[in-house]
Amino acid sequence: MVMSVDSDVLKALADPLRIQILTLLAQEALCTTHLVEETGARQTNLSNHLKILRDAGLVDTEPCGRFTYYSLRPDALEAVAAEFAELAATAREAAAENRKRSC
Repeated sequence: MVMSVDSDVLKALADPLRIQILTLLAQEALCTTHLVEETGARQTNLSNHLKILRDAGLVDTEPCGRFTYYSLRPDALEAVAAEFAELAATAREAAAENRKRSC
C-alpha cells in the first residue's frame, strides 16, 4: 500500500500556526481580522498561511461584503485521517505477522 495523502496537505498540517488556524475554524467560520485577533499573527503572515490551507483543500472561503470568511472542510481532514488510520492498520497487521513468524 502506498500513502496517497497529497504533499500539499502534509505541508499545510506541518506548521503550528496553520494547526491553530484549523482549530479555530473547526469552531466557526472566521475572517482574517478575527484570526489576527485570535492568533496574534500579522495579517500578511496569516494571509499566506490561509492561502496554503486553501491550496491544500483544507479551507473554503466565502465572501461577505468586504470580508472573506474562512471555514474548515471537515471532509478533507476526515480523508487524511482515514488514510493515516489505514496506514496504521497495515503496520499493525504487519507487526502481528512478523511476531508470528519469529516465534
